[in-house]
Amino acid sequence: MKQVTVIGGSQVNRNSDEYIFAYKLGKLLAENGCIVVCGGRTGVMEAVCKGAKESGGTTVGIMPSYEGYEANPYVDIKINTGMNWNRNPIVVASGDPVIAVGGNYGTLSEIAYAFILGKRVLGYKTHKIEGIITVNKPEDVLEFLR
Repeated sequence: MKQVTVIGGSQVNRNSDEYIFAYKLGKLLAENGCIVVCGGRTGVMEAVCKGAKESGGTTVGIMPSYEGYEANPYVDIKINTGMNWNRNPIVVASGDPVIAVGGNYGTLSEIAYAFILGKRVLGYKTHKIEGIITVNKPEDVLEFLR
C-alpha cells in the first residue's frame, strides 16, 4: 500500500476550508488504498484521519510525546517518539507525496524537510514556496498518486 503524508496546522477550525479539504482528502486517499501518515494531533491531522477512517482506511500518527496522549481519536497506529517538533523529518520521510494543507511554522519545517529528502510536495492554501505543486481540490491529488 502507498503511504501518503499529510501535514498542516493543528489550530484549524472544523468549518474552515483547510479542515474540509483535509477531511475529503482523507476519504479519497483511503478509497484509493493509501495509508495516511501525519503528526497525529488536532486540526488538519484530525481531519485527514477522520476522513480516512470513515472510508475504511488506515491512519498512522507520528506522535510528539512518549505516551501518545495527544493522538486524535482517528489514529490507528501511534508511533510515540518523545521528540516533539523534532519528529517532523520522520513524518515527511514516512510518505510520498507530502501534502501540505495550510499550516504555520511546523508545517514550514516539514516542507523544508520534504524538499531535503527529495519528496514531491503538493500544497493547498499553504506557504508560497518554489517547488510546491498547488492543488485546488482533493481530487487533484489523485493525479500525483498514479
